[in-house]
Amino acid sequence: MSTDPWLVVGLGNPGPQYAGNRHNVGQMVLDVLADRMGGSFARHRARAQVLDGRLGVLPGGVPGPRAVLAKPSSYMNVSGGPVGALAGFYGVPPARLLVVHDELDLPPETLRLKRGGGEGGHNGLRSVSAVLQTKDYVRLRVGIGRPPGRTDPAAYVLHDFPSAERRELAVTLEQAADAVEDVVVHGLEKAQQRLHSA
Repeated sequence: MSTDPWLVVGLGNPGPQYAGNRHNVGQMVLDVLADRMGGSFARHRARAQVLDGRLGVLPGGVPGPRAVLAKPSSYMNVSGGPVGALAGFYGVPPARLLVVHDELDLPPETLRLKRGGGEGGHNGLRSVSAVLQTKDYVRLRVGIGRPPGRTDPAAYVLHDFPSAERRELAVTLEQAADAVEDVVVHGLEKAQQRLHSA
């Protein structure tokens, strides 16, 4: 198993006014992971909040591999700058980058893992791919569903999750954190098999 750290990035927008938005679900997943690591985020010069530690548990109760959790402090559409800077700082190749993001094309409570592929109109992913000059990194897609009626998707993603959805959201965030741990501890293929067969 590689000794290189994983860089796990949760996409979103900075500031408390955005914290509960659908667009920030990636950062919500990282907050769950930080709680599991027993640490707190600290400001990094790469315009991000980071937490460097061990994620998951190996057989025999040994702490899992090293993972750097990162929440860019930039706006979503320029996420690539902080992600590229962090990848360079920690020496993380694209193969060990995992980006957690909201996904309009998946129903709520649905999670999907994949490596590479298109950005599906997601400005955060588009920025990351442009800066890294590759799409060959791992993504955990957290379904938020399409907006009802004629609601503008750009407005929909910037609304908070309604209270009626928050109980299910809490479960989804824990499941997403499980999926991230699975990738870091067991690798993408095993994590995909477990997640997608559930």
